[in-house]
Amino acid sequence: MSDQEIQQLESLFPALAGRAFAEARRETLEAGQSVMESEGKYLYRVFPDGKKEVVKEIAPPISVQPGTIFTIR
Repeated sequence: MSDQEIQQLESLFPALAGRAFAEARRETLEAGQSVMESEGKYLYRVFPDGKKEVVKEIAPPISVQPGTIFTIR
């Protein structure tokens, strides 16, 4: 497999991951369970009826350029 073919396959990951997470969220809510979501600077518990409950305040999201490398210590 060539580098170009690998890059083409890797470019599909974000969309596939987004669909997988959306499907898992939908299935979880349909099963009557709640899910956790972050929005802005808050972490919410979302219930099957659509109600949102603030769990805690979190650091706001940051923008990063694709390809940025972070070292976690």
